Amino acid sequence: MKEPRHRAFNGAFGREGTVLIVTMWVVLVLAGLALVFARSMRVAAILTANHVASLEAECIAFGASQYIMAKLGSGNGEQTDEAAESEDFEAMQVGQGYFWILHSNLEDDEEFDYGLTDEAGKINLNSASLEMLLRLPGMTAELAASIIDWRDEDSEISAGGAEDEYYLLQAEPYNCKNSPFETVDEILLVKGASEELLYGEDTNLNGILDDHENDGDLSDPADNRNGRLEGGFYDYVTVYSVEANVDSEGNERINITDAGARGELQSVLQELFGEDRSLEIMNLIPTRPSYSNVLDFYFRVGLKSEEFAQLADRLTTSDEESLPGLVNVNTASKEVLLCLPGMEEKDAEALLSYREGNDELDSIAWVTEVLDREKATGIGGYITVRSFQYSADIVCLSGNGRAYKRFKGVFDVQGGTPQIVYWKSLTHSGWPLNQEIVAALRKGEPLTKAILGVH
Repeated sequence: MKEPRHRAFNGAFGREGTVLIVTMWVVLVLAGLALVFARSMRVAAILTANHVASLEAECIAFGASQYIMAKLGSGNGEQTDEAAESEDFEAMQVGQGYFWILHSNLEDDEEFDYGLTDEAGKINLNSASLEMLLRLPGMTAELAASIIDWRDEDSEISAGGAEDEYYLLQAEPYNCKNSPFETVDEILLVKGASEELLYGEDTNLNGILDDHENDGDLSDPADNRNGRLEGGFYDYVTVYSVEANVDSEGNERINITDAGARGELQSVLQELFGEDRSLEIMNLIPTRPSYSNVLDFYFRVGLKSEEFAQLADRLTTSDEESLPGLVNVNTASKEVLLCLPGMEEKDAEALLSYREGNDELDSIAWVTEVLDREKATGIGGYITVRSFQYSADIVCLSGNGRAYKRFKGVFDVQGGTPQIVYWKSLTHSGWPLNQEIVAALRKGEPLTKAILGVH
């Protein structure tokens, strides 16, 4: 018996409808997979581009470090100082990207400054006396005493300081180091230290008063919202400054406190001033000389200022081969100069004024033209006019603005060939310059003077 026509039709239609539905589902699934795959590819492409940009920024940082070493290695003495102060450190192009060498502007918290930082223009945490530490901006008596205990070799507790007894009772106990600081940030391990004291409101270390540093308690860091950048003492301290106890030509200096060096001293005096004058000077020097520093020698012997200017670099009162922590009186800020023994505000301002108007500052002899005998002799053993360590805050940005890197490096030129003695990433501190720079590069626009903030 034949199947009814309409039933056969319905069966065929049902099978075709099922196939159509299955096909539609398959298409939908494939389309979904295609979208997921496309999205995954887009994410992968973005990640790859960001990774490439990050590598580009790191390569720029390496190039910047080589550029700095080439600058510092281009000469000695004044030439090295001039290289450190060069203006060639702002928006320097490397390939498609750029780098900046950021320098804290201690005079104006609204203007960016660029260049290398002279580490000898700071107070050395490893050699400064308690009195010098106490003169640092924002320093506390507790922290200053604890710094002394942290770096000395003994286990005796200074008044207000700390040794193992304190540190071993912390939630995460550790020993008092009893040896020199290796980095400035190490001070955060010391009793009484805090980021607020060390960095102040300038948590991103760019020397500029940013919006988040002038909004009270609305965001970190906590600030007083007074329209000024209240920094800590970070920009005034170092652990790297040291120089060899030799003259500018690399010759061993004459120790004027050594009676056995009289013959050598007389030879130098005769070479510089002639036989008659050298004999006059030698007659004023006792057979058992005792001078606190070379400026003390100058005043007690009665040298003429022009004579002392020629002689000062060739003299010393120490037998040590290295002299750590001497402050470069030619580059130190007012705040650092005020840390030197006996210095008052008028003294620091007088030194700053004199050095701004004079180019001949080749030896510490010029200090005697500014300070009286007591003040000059008081700081004579703590100062120098030479620098061998420079730090650089290197900010790098990829050409497309996708990635940036920031590093703090310290370069030592003592051996003639610059060496990197410290290298640390500061990328976590955030982009420190104008946001318009990043925005322009991401749009493919050139960096104009207006965007860079160049006046």
